[in-house]
Amino acid sequence: MAKENHSLTTEFILIGFTDHPMLKILLFLVFFAIYLITMVGNLGLVALIFTEHRLHTPMYIFLGNLAVMDSCCSCAITPKMLENLFSEDRMISLNECMTQFYFLCLAETADCFLLAAMAYDRYVAICSPLQYHNMISKKFCIQMTIGTFIASNLHSMIHVGLLLRLTFCRSNQIDHFFCDILPLYRLSCTDPYINELMIYIFSMPIQVFTIATVLFSYICIIFTVFKMKSKEGSSKAFSTCASHFLSVSIFYICLLMYIRPFEEGDKDISVAIFYTIVIPLLNPFIYSLRNKEVINALKNVMKNYNTKQTSSSMEN
Repeated sequence: MAKENHSLTTEFILIGFTDHPMLKILLFLVFFAIYLITMVGNLGLVALIFTEHRLHTPMYIFLGNLAVMDSCCSCAITPKMLENLFSEDRMISLNECMTQFYFLCLAETADCFLLAAMAYDRYVAICSPLQYHNMISKKFCIQMTIGTFIASNLHSMIHVGLLLRLTFCRSNQIDHFFCDILPLYRLSCTDPYINELMIYIFSMPIQVFTIATVLFSYICIIFTVFKMKSKEGSSKAFSTCASHFLSVSIFYICLLMYIRPFEEGDKDISVAIFYTIVIPLLNPFIYSLRNKEVINALKNVMKNYNTKQTSSSMEN
Protein backbone atom coordinates (compact mmCIF):
# COMPACT_ATOMS: atom_id res chain seq x y z
CA MET A 1 0.00 0.00 0.00
CA ALA A 2 1.29 3.43 -0.87
CA LYS A 3 1.74 5.77 2.04
CA GLU A 4 -0.12 9.07 1.93
CA ASN A 5 2.27 12.00 1.92
CA HIS A 6 0.86 14.41 4.50
CA SER A 7 2.59 17.71 5.26
CA LEU A 8 2.28 17.99 9.04
CA THR A 9 1.37 21.39 10.48
CA THR A 10 3.46 22.84 13.31
CA GLU A 11 2.16 26.41 12.97
CA PHE A 12 -1.36 27.75 12.69
CA ILE A 13 -2.98 30.93 11.41
CA LEU A 14 -5.63 32.45 13.68
CA ILE A 15 -8.18 33.96 11.29
CA GLY A 16 -9.57 36.26 13.98
CA PHE A 17 -12.20 38.92 13.33
CA THR A 18 -11.77 41.18 10.32
CA ASP A 19 -9.29 42.52 7.76
CA HIS A 20 -10.89 45.98 7.60
CA PRO A 21 -8.23 48.48 8.85
CA MET A 22 -10.64 50.85 10.64
CA LEU A 23 -12.49 48.00 12.34
CA LYS A 24 -9.15 46.54 13.45
CA ILE A 25 -8.25 49.82 15.18
CA LEU A 26 -11.67 50.01 16.84
CA LEU A 27 -11.50 46.38 18.01
CA PHE A 28 -7.96 46.90 19.32
CA LEU A 29 -8.99 49.94 21.38
CA VAL A 30 -12.10 48.21 22.77
CA PHE A 31 -10.38 44.94 23.69
CA PHE A 32 -7.28 46.70 25.04
CA ALA A 33 -9.48 48.83 27.33
CA ILE A 34 -11.37 45.71 28.45
CA TYR A 35 -8.06 43.93 29.12
CA LEU A 36 -6.70 46.78 31.25
CA ILE A 37 -9.93 47.11 33.27
CA THR A 38 -10.08 43.32 33.71
CA MET A 39 -6.53 43.09 35.04
CA VAL A 40 -6.87 46.14 37.32
CA GLY A 41 -10.26 44.96 38.61
CA ASN A 42 -9.27 41.36 39.30
CA LEU A 43 -5.73 41.92 40.58
CA GLY A 44 -6.94 44.92 42.59
CA LEU A 45 -9.55 42.69 44.22
CA VAL A 46 -6.88 40.06 45.00
CA ALA A 47 -4.63 42.73 46.55
CA LEU A 48 -7.53 44.11 48.60
CA ILE A 49 -8.46 40.67 49.95
CA PHE A 50 -4.80 39.92 50.72
CA THR A 51 -4.15 43.18 52.60
CA GLU A 52 -7.44 43.50 54.52
CA HIS A 53 -7.64 41.03 57.43
CA ARG A 54 -11.43 41.51 57.62
CA LEU A 55 -11.69 39.84 54.24
CA HIS A 56 -9.69 36.75 55.29
CA THR A 57 -12.82 34.60 55.36
CA PRO A 58 -13.74 31.53 53.25
CA MET A 59 -16.04 33.51 50.95
CA TYR A 60 -13.33 36.01 50.04
CA ILE A 61 -10.65 33.34 49.73
CA PHE A 62 -12.81 31.72 47.04
CA LEU A 63 -13.49 35.12 45.47
CA GLY A 64 -9.78 35.98 45.43
CA ASN A 65 -8.95 32.72 43.67
CA LEU A 66 -11.76 33.32 41.18
CA ALA A 67 -10.22 36.72 40.41
CA VAL A 68 -6.81 35.08 39.88
CA MET A 69 -8.34 32.57 37.45
CA ASP A 70 -10.20 35.32 35.58
CA SER A 71 -6.88 37.16 35.21
CA CYS A 72 -5.29 33.93 33.95
CA CYS A 73 -8.07 33.48 31.37
CA SER A 74 -7.72 37.06 30.16
CA CYS A 75 -3.91 36.81 29.93
CA ALA A 76 -4.16 33.54 27.99
CA ILE A 77 -6.45 34.98 25.30
CA THR A 78 -6.34 38.77 24.97
CA PRO A 79 -2.63 39.65 24.41
CA LYS A 80 -2.29 37.25 21.45
CA MET A 81 -5.63 38.44 20.05
CA LEU A 82 -4.49 42.09 20.24
CA GLU A 83 -1.18 41.19 18.59
CA ASN A 84 -2.94 39.38 15.73
CA LEU A 85 -5.15 42.38 14.94
CA PHE A 86 -2.07 44.09 13.45
CA SER A 87 0.06 41.04 12.58
CA GLU A 88 0.47 40.26 8.90
CA ASP A 89 0.84 36.48 9.26
CA ARG A 90 -1.23 35.95 12.50
CA MET A 91 0.83 32.82 13.16
CA ILE A 92 0.86 30.80 16.36
CA SER A 93 3.15 27.80 16.88
CA LEU A 94 1.86 24.41 18.03
CA ASN A 95 3.57 24.85 21.43
CA GLU A 96 2.07 28.33 21.88
CA CYS A 97 -1.30 26.93 20.85
CA MET A 98 -1.12 24.12 23.43
CA THR A 99 0.04 26.56 26.13
CA GLN A 100 -2.81 28.95 25.39
CA PHE A 101 -5.38 26.16 25.54
CA TYR A 102 -3.84 24.73 28.73
CA PHE A 103 -4.22 28.00 30.66
CA LEU A 104 -7.71 28.62 29.25
CA CYS A 105 -8.85 25.12 30.25
CA LEU A 106 -7.22 25.54 33.68
CA ALA A 107 -8.99 28.85 34.29
CA GLU A 108 -12.42 27.70 33.08
CA THR A 109 -12.29 24.43 35.03
CA ALA A 110 -11.19 26.21 38.21
CA ASP A 111 -13.99 28.77 37.71
CA CYS A 112 -16.55 25.95 37.65
CA PHE A 113 -15.32 24.53 40.96
CA LEU A 114 -14.88 27.93 42.61
CA LEU A 115 -18.37 29.13 41.65
CA ALA A 116 -19.80 25.88 43.06
CA ALA A 117 -17.76 26.35 46.26
CA MET A 118 -19.00 29.94 46.61
CA ALA A 119 -22.61 28.81 46.12
CA TYR A 120 -22.16 26.12 48.79
CA ASP A 121 -20.59 28.69 51.13
CA ARG A 122 -23.63 30.99 50.75
CA TYR A 123 -25.95 27.99 51.25
CA VAL A 124 -24.35 27.13 54.59
CA ALA A 125 -24.15 30.79 55.67
CA ILE A 126 -27.86 31.41 55.03
CA CYS A 127 -29.47 28.01 55.62
CA SER A 128 -27.29 26.83 58.55
CA PRO A 129 -25.71 29.99 60.02
CA LEU A 130 -25.07 28.45 63.46
CA GLN A 131 -23.03 25.63 61.91
CA TYR A 132 -21.16 27.84 59.43
CA HIS A 133 -17.82 28.05 61.28
CA ASN A 134 -17.79 24.29 61.83
CA MET A 135 -18.77 23.37 58.28
CA ILE A 136 -16.78 26.05 56.41
CA SER A 137 -13.58 26.45 58.34
CA LYS A 138 -10.47 28.12 56.90
CA LYS A 139 -8.76 24.71 56.79
CA PHE A 140 -11.68 23.24 54.79
CA CYS A 141 -11.63 26.29 52.51
CA ILE A 142 -7.89 25.94 51.81
CA GLN A 143 -8.31 22.19 51.16
CA MET A 144 -11.11 22.92 48.66
CA THR A 145 -8.97 25.56 46.94
CA ILE A 146 -5.96 23.24 46.66
CA GLY A 147 -8.23 20.44 45.42
CA THR A 148 -9.67 22.79 42.82
CA PHE A 149 -6.25 23.67 41.40
CA ILE A 150 -5.07 20.04 41.40
CA ALA A 151 -8.23 18.86 39.60
CA SER A 152 -8.08 21.79 37.14
CA ASN A 153 -4.42 21.13 36.32
CA LEU A 154 -5.06 17.42 35.79
CA HIS A 155 -8.07 18.18 33.60
CA SER A 156 -6.03 20.61 31.46
CA MET A 157 -3.05 18.26 31.18
CA ILE A 158 -5.27 15.36 30.07
CA HIS A 159 -6.78 17.37 27.21
CA VAL A 160 -3.45 18.93 26.16
CA GLY A 161 -1.79 15.50 26.25
CA LEU A 162 -4.55 14.09 24.06
CA LEU A 163 -4.27 17.03 21.66
CA LEU A 164 -0.55 16.32 21.23
CA ARG A 165 -1.34 12.81 19.98
CA LEU A 166 -3.14 14.34 16.99
CA THR A 167 -1.42 15.17 13.72
CA PHE A 168 -2.62 18.28 11.87
CA CYS A 169 -2.41 18.15 8.08
CA ARG A 170 -5.77 19.24 6.64
CA SER A 171 -5.19 22.97 7.00
CA ASN A 172 -3.29 25.39 9.20
CA GLN A 173 -6.08 27.98 9.46
CA ILE A 174 -8.05 28.16 12.72
CA ASP A 175 -11.26 30.11 12.15
CA HIS A 176 -11.16 31.65 15.61
CA PHE A 177 -9.31 34.28 17.64
CA PHE A 178 -7.61 31.73 19.93
CA CYS A 179 -6.58 28.05 19.92
CA ASP A 180 -9.76 26.23 20.83
CA ILE A 181 -10.13 22.49 21.16
CA LEU A 182 -12.95 21.84 18.69
CA PRO A 183 -11.49 23.79 15.70
CA LEU A 184 -8.25 21.84 16.30
CA TYR A 185 -10.18 18.56 16.07
CA ARG A 186 -11.42 19.61 12.64
CA LEU A 187 -7.86 20.24 11.42
CA SER A 188 -6.67 16.82 12.57
CA CYS A 189 -5.99 13.99 10.15
CA THR A 190 -5.95 11.65 13.17
CA ASP A 191 -9.36 10.48 14.32
CA PRO A 192 -10.18 12.61 17.42
CA TYR A 193 -12.72 10.03 18.69
CA ILE A 194 -10.70 9.34 21.88
CA ASN A 195 -10.33 13.08 22.53
CA GLU A 196 -14.07 13.62 22.18
CA LEU A 197 -14.74 10.61 24.41
CA MET A 198 -12.48 12.09 27.10
CA ILE A 199 -14.50 15.31 27.01
CA TYR A 200 -17.62 13.30 27.82
CA ILE A 201 -15.78 11.29 30.49
CA PHE A 202 -14.00 14.18 32.24
CA SER A 203 -15.52 17.53 31.23
CA MET A 204 -19.21 16.65 31.31
CA PRO A 205 -19.16 15.22 34.87
CA ILE A 206 -17.43 18.41 36.07
CA GLN A 207 -20.19 20.48 34.48
CA VAL A 208 -22.96 18.27 35.88
CA PHE A 209 -21.49 18.18 39.39
CA THR A 210 -20.81 21.92 39.66
CA ILE A 211 -24.13 22.96 38.08
CA ALA A 212 -26.02 20.57 40.38
CA THR A 213 -24.19 22.01 43.41
CA VAL A 214 -25.02 25.57 42.36
CA LEU A 215 -28.69 24.81 41.64
CA PHE A 216 -29.18 22.86 44.88
CA SER A 217 -27.51 25.63 46.91
CA TYR A 218 -29.54 28.48 45.42
CA ILE A 219 -32.86 26.59 45.51
CA CYS A 220 -32.32 25.97 49.23
CA ILE A 221 -31.31 29.62 49.71
CA ILE A 222 -34.48 30.86 47.97
CA PHE A 223 -36.72 28.69 50.17
CA THR A 224 -34.86 29.84 53.30
CA VAL A 225 -35.11 33.52 52.31
CA PHE A 226 -38.87 33.27 51.75
CA LYS A 227 -39.27 31.67 55.18
CA MET A 228 -37.41 34.48 56.96
CA LYS A 229 -39.63 36.62 59.18
CA SER A 230 -37.25 39.57 59.19
CA LYS A 231 -37.62 41.67 56.03
CA GLU A 232 -34.20 43.23 56.61
CA GLY A 233 -32.55 39.80 56.91
CA SER A 234 -34.29 38.41 53.84
CA SER A 235 -33.50 41.48 51.70
CA LYS A 236 -29.84 41.38 52.79
CA ALA A 237 -29.56 37.65 51.99
CA PHE A 238 -31.32 38.10 48.65
CA SER A 239 -29.14 41.10 47.73
CA THR A 240 -25.95 39.18 48.52
CA CYS A 241 -26.95 36.08 46.56
CA ALA A 242 -28.56 37.87 43.60
CA SER A 243 -25.22 39.21 42.33
CA HIS A 244 -23.59 35.79 42.85
CA PHE A 245 -26.38 34.00 40.99
CA LEU A 246 -26.19 36.53 38.13
CA SER A 247 -22.49 35.83 37.62
CA VAL A 248 -22.96 32.06 37.88
CA SER A 249 -25.90 32.11 35.43
CA ILE A 250 -24.01 34.13 32.81
CA PHE A 251 -20.95 31.86 33.11
CA TYR A 252 -22.80 28.55 32.83
CA ILE A 253 -25.20 29.66 30.09
CA CYS A 254 -22.24 30.75 27.93
CA LEU A 255 -20.24 27.62 28.75
CA LEU A 256 -23.14 25.26 28.01
CA MET A 257 -23.80 27.08 24.71
CA TYR A 258 -20.12 26.72 23.84
CA ILE A 259 -19.66 23.01 24.63
CA ARG A 260 -22.64 21.89 22.58
CA PRO A 261 -22.24 18.64 20.57
CA PHE A 262 -19.43 18.38 18.04
CA GLU A 263 -21.26 19.56 14.95
CA GLU A 264 -19.49 20.70 11.83
CA GLY A 265 -19.20 24.41 11.21
CA ASP A 266 -17.73 27.48 12.82
CA LYS A 267 -17.96 28.06 16.52
CA ASP A 268 -20.02 30.91 17.80
CA ILE A 269 -17.29 33.53 18.27
CA SER A 270 -19.64 35.94 20.05
CA VAL A 271 -20.23 33.35 22.81
CA ALA A 272 -16.48 32.74 23.05
CA ILE A 273 -15.86 36.49 23.43
CA PHE A 274 -18.39 36.61 26.22
CA TYR A 275 -16.99 33.80 28.35
CA THR A 276 -13.28 34.42 27.71
CA ILE A 277 -13.22 38.26 27.74
CA VAL A 278 -16.45 39.79 29.04
CA ILE A 279 -17.09 37.52 32.07
CA PRO A 280 -13.58 38.08 33.53
CA LEU A 281 -14.29 41.81 33.12
CA LEU A 282 -17.68 41.68 34.88
CA ASN A 283 -16.93 39.33 37.79
CA PRO A 284 -14.93 41.69 40.05
CA PHE A 285 -17.60 44.38 39.66
CA ILE A 286 -20.55 42.00 40.12
CA TYR A 287 -19.06 40.67 43.34
CA SER A 288 -17.79 44.01 44.65
CA LEU A 289 -20.16 46.87 43.80
CA ARG A 290 -23.06 45.48 45.86
CA ASN A 291 -20.82 44.09 48.60
CA LYS A 292 -20.60 46.41 51.62
CA GLU A 293 -17.63 44.55 53.13
CA VAL A 294 -15.54 44.99 49.98
CA ILE A 295 -16.59 48.64 49.59
CA ASN A 296 -15.80 49.40 53.25
CA ALA A 297 -12.43 47.65 52.95
CA LEU A 298 -11.65 49.71 49.84
CA LYS A 299 -12.64 52.92 51.66
CA ASN A 300 -10.41 51.91 54.57
CA VAL A 301 -7.43 51.35 52.26
CA MET A 302 -7.99 54.71 50.54
CA LYS A 303 -8.37 56.43 53.92
CA ASN A 304 -5.11 54.94 55.20
CA TYR A 305 -3.36 55.92 51.96
CA ASN A 306 -4.62 59.52 52.21
CA THR A 307 -3.56 59.67 55.87
CA LYS A 308 -0.04 58.51 55.01
CA GLN A 309 0.17 61.02 52.14
CA THR A 310 -0.95 63.84 54.44
CA SER A 311 1.50 62.91 57.21
CA SER A 312 4.40 62.58 54.76
CA SER A 313 3.63 66.00 53.21
CA MET A 314 3.50 67.58 56.68
CA GLU A 315 6.91 66.09 57.55
CA ASN A 316 8.37 67.56 54.37
